[in-house]
Amino acid sequence: MLIFCKEIGRNYVMIYLDNSATSKPNDEVLQSYEQVSKQFYANPSSIHQLGAQVEQLQTKAREQAAHLLNINPKEVIFTSGGTESNNLAIKGIALKHQQRGKHIITTSIEHASVYETCKRLEQLGFMVTYLPVDESGVINVGELEKAITNETILISVMHVNNEIGSIQPIEKIGEIAKQYPKLYFHVDAVQSIGKLPLKLSGSGIDLCTISGHKINGLNGTGMLFVKEGTSLFPLFQGGGQEDQLRSGTENVAGNVAFVKALRLIMEKENNMGSHFTSLGSILRKRMNEMKNVVINSPENGADHILNISVPRLKPETVIHSLYEKGIIISTQSACASKVSEKSRVLEACQLSYERSISGLRISMSYETTKEDIEQFCSIFKQTIEELFQIME
Repeated sequence: MLIFCKEIGRNYVMIYLDNSATSKPNDEVLQSYEQVSKQFYANPSSIHQLGAQVEQLQTKAREQAAHLLNINPKEVIFTSGGTESNNLAIKGIALKHQQRGKHIITTSIEHASVYETCKRLEQLGFMVTYLPVDESGVINVGELEKAITNETILISVMHVNNEIGSIQPIEKIGEIAKQYPKLYFHVDAVQSIGKLPLKLSGSGIDLCTISGHKINGLNGTGMLFVKEGTSLFPLFQGGGQEDQLRSGTENVAGNVAFVKALRLIMEKENNMGSHFTSLGSILRKRMNEMKNVVINSPENGADHILNISVPRLKPETVIHSLYEKGIIISTQSACASKVSEKSRVLEACQLSYERSISGLRISMSYETTKEDIEQFCSIFKQTIEELFQIME
């Protein structure tokens, strides 16, 4: 991708490795959004013919999403993305079922939209168990089962961690959840959908979050899988759209574009299964060879995310230096990188203070090439050597 950088006053080829924060929208997705926005702009709740046509588009998008995920169309609730879906799932269960119990189980390394939601619910009188993780960022399933009480109404565990790529044993947790029919199981699959297999139907999962802009879709699009029979307290009141769970005029153009992005990335998952394995192997090998670089991501984590630390170097200094050379990576989660220097996730994995404050995240997409990774590694090595020389 050719861009112009004002700071250095020239054009250069950008290597974008911050896909876990957001991904570049696919051209077909943009075309879908533009076409629907221009031609089918009526309110789908309107009784005139154009409104009816828009409603049909919305229905078709819902059916297509359901087909892709092998679920029932009634189980697809369109939202504005990951944060809203996580809030609707957690607060929706908590507020609806609080008379039966006020205990929630989650992990210490969840995304802020889950972690902070649980913290807020604690202020309302709910009890939350934050399960610890080992050095690989994975919970102990036995500890999760021990934490379940008669008061437990919800388990919320992410599939792939957004900072280090650790993979939680979702299938095993689902089997445990099935044994407790009075509690619900929510999965944040924002970082895994289209990259790792995830079965929803019959899995024990009652709620699942998916975000559009992580899968080469648009910001402000996404969905929440709500298993049939799962009751939620709606966060929005109004016209009762989305099966009474999300009032407000539907973003039909965005929903159509989201489903297009979902279809495209699932096709890539089927056709490019070894893509991230190959690139991740190269990236990890190159990082292991570099002096002063420590890998924080587990060996058995998701291959499209690699978290590293360069102790003694401030991560923002490294990021800005790389940007001047056309490389874009990030630190922590994009939602938390401007809030705190220390990574809550790295700290939870029992990493040292020096590593917890110097974490850098490299995250790839299906558009990332071997040449991109090789060039990045070369420039990264050169950059940190230059920064250490300045310090001496």
